[in-house]
Amino acid sequence: MSATRLLIIDDDPDVLDWLVEDLSGRGFQVLGCEDPTLTLEKIEAHRPEIVLADVEMPQIRGLDLMERVHQDHPGLLFVLMSGFATVDLAVEGLRRGAADFVTKPFTGPTIEQVLRRVRRERAMRREVVRLRATRVPSEDKGLIARSQAMTTVLSRIDRAARTDVPILLTGESGVGKSALARRVHEAGERRKGPLLTLNCAALPVNLVESELFGVRKGAFTDARQDRDGVFQQARGGTFFLDEIGEMPLSVQPKLLHALESGRVRPVGATADVAVDVRIIAATNRDLQRMVAEGRFREDLLFRLDVVRVHVPPLRERPADLLPLIDTILAELCERLARPPMAISREAMAVLVAHDWPGNVRELRNVLERATVLAQHDALLAEDVRPASHPPVQATKNVDQALATLAQAKLPLSEIRERYIETVLETVDGNKSEAARLLGIDRRTLYRR
Repeated sequence: MSATRLLIIDDDPDVLDWLVEDLSGRGFQVLGCEDPTLTLEKIEAHRPEIVLADVEMPQIRGLDLMERVHQDHPGLLFVLMSGFATVDLAVEGLRRGAADFVTKPFTGPTIEQVLRRVRRERAMRREVVRLRATRVPSEDKGLIARSQAMTTVLSRIDRAARTDVPILLTGESGVGKSALARRVHEAGERRKGPLLTLNCAALPVNLVESELFGVRKGAFTDARQDRDGVFQQARGGTFFLDEIGEMPLSVQPKLLHALESGRVRPVGATADVAVDVRIIAATNRDLQRMVAEGRFREDLLFRLDVVRVHVPPLRERPADLLPLIDTILAELCERLARPPMAISREAMAVLVAHDWPGNVRELRNVLERATVLAQHDALLAEDVRPASHPPVQATKNVDQALATLAQAKLPLSEIRERYIETVLETVDGNKSEAARLLGIDRRTLYRR
C-alpha cells in the first residue's frame, strides 16, 4: 500500500507532535496543524487522503470543521478524535459524515489500524463501483432473481415468450410487471417490432376506445384526420395493456372482439381493419372477484389469462433486496453523475427492515432521493429511511395509544413503559423522533 497522505488538526501541541512523529514512523506522509482555521489552506497544499481532527478546539469544533471542509471536498475522509467522547457525540459525528471516531487516549498501533482500515474500505467501495461500471449487464433492471420465487417467475416468462399466446401479469403495484412485459417482447419473435403500452387507468373513459382502435376523420368534433389506434400502431410487435382491471366495462366487448378476431374497427369507420399483435396484460386487481361483482367480463378474462404469471412482492423475496439495492444505486450514480456511493451498515439495516409496500418502485424512489440529497459518499440511515407516517398521524396514533393504556387502569410506571414502547413502534424505531414526541432528550430515552 502506498504511503497515505494524512493531515492532523489538533490545538494541543504535545498531542500533535506525538501523532506526527509516531505516524510518520509508521509510513504515513503527515502534515500537522495547530490552527483549524488554516485547514482548507493545508488541504490545498498537502492534498491529504485523510484528515484526523480533534473534536474540541477553541476556534471551531471538529464536527463543524468537517462539515465546512466537506462543502469543498465532499469525498475527503475525516476521522474524529476526542478525550470527552460519549455515545451521542460519536453517533453525531458518524451521522454528519465522519469515517470513524476514536477516543483519547489511544496508542500508535490503534490509530494506525483505524486510519488504514478507513482507507482500505474506501478503496474497496471504489473498486466495487468500478466493477459495476465495467461489467456487461446480464439482467433487466428491476428483474433481479436471486430468490427462488423470482427465479421461477423469470423461468415461466422465458418459456412463455417463445410462444405468441397472451400473458397476464398479476401482482402488487411496483413489483416490475412493466419490466417483465419488456423482457417478453425482447425475448420473443416480435422483438424487431414495436412495444407499445397503454395504461388503462390513465385515460378518460371517452378516449379509451379511440386510443385502442383509432378514429376516422369526422367521427366527432375534434377528429380532423384519420388516426390509428394502438392496435394498429403495434402491428408486428407487442401491445402491453397495463392496469387492465381499469378497462371500462363498456369497451370490454370490443376489446374481446379484437383479441378473438384479430380485427378492430376505428371509431367512425364502417369496416374492420386487420391487426397482428401479441397481447400482454397486467393488473394489481383481483380480476376473479371483479368478474363475480360484474365489473369485468369473464370471457375477456379467459382470453387474456392464457398464461398467468404472478409476481411476488419484494417483502416475500428478501434474497433479491441487496442485489437490487446494488444494481439500482450503481445505475443512479451513473445517471446522476455522482461519485461512487456506499451504504452504511445502519442505512442497510433500515432498508432491510422495511417491508416495501411500494415494492421495487418504492425502493428506487427512496434510493434516488437519497442519492440526490446525500451530502457524503456513503448513504446514512436518515438518507434512506422511507416516509412511514407524517408527524401529525404519528401524534394521533400516540394519543390513541395513551387513551387505551389509561382505560386499562395500570400502574403509572407500567403505563410509562408501554407508552414509550408504543411511541417507538409508531415512528418505526426512530429514537430522535420518539424523543421529540415524548418531550425528552435521546439520553433520557436510552436510560428509560
